[in-house]
Amino acid sequence: MREPGIPHPRLPLPLEGGEDDPASFLAWLGEAIPMVEHLGIRSMRREGGDLEWRLDLSPSLNDKGTGFGGALAAQTTLLGWCWTTLWLRRRGYERDVVVAEAGQRFLAPVTGDYRLVCTPEAEDGPERLAERLERRGKGRIALVQRLWCGDTLCLEARGDYAVLPAD
Repeated sequence: MREPGIPHPRLPLPLEGGEDDPASFLAWLGEAIPMVEHLGIRSMRREGGDLEWRLDLSPSLNDKGTGFGGALAAQTTLLGWCWTTLWLRRRGYERDVVVAEAGQRFLAPVTGDYRLVCTPEAEDGPERLAERLERRGKGRIALVQRLWCGDTLCLEARGDYAVLPAD
């Protein structure tokens, strides 16, 4: 059981040049952030610069039988945090990531299981983040999350994620 004010132990970094196993990362995430086990995440995969979750709608239902906006907003924010954390881990950084700013636009009701896709807002965003980390030891990146229910774009979110300096 997690205790307030006590950080959860970090997941060991992957071997140099390696990537995190998605299932292991999601298991750690569920321990580190207890609400994760209630989000309905079925799978996680990386494709190019994107990070994608597949989710079940049932844990996020509202009173109308569609996706609850608060749960969907939390999921988009957390997916951006995961994108940033995994990007750092592939480069050998053990850093804290925090969301600095987040917002969303709800475009259509979520009526079934769905996928969330996170990508950098600017194509050169990851390179700029790498430069800032090298030069200043901290940085920020803007990410966009899109929620698709079938072929329908239901939600578009944007967040700025800050990478804090090393301890």
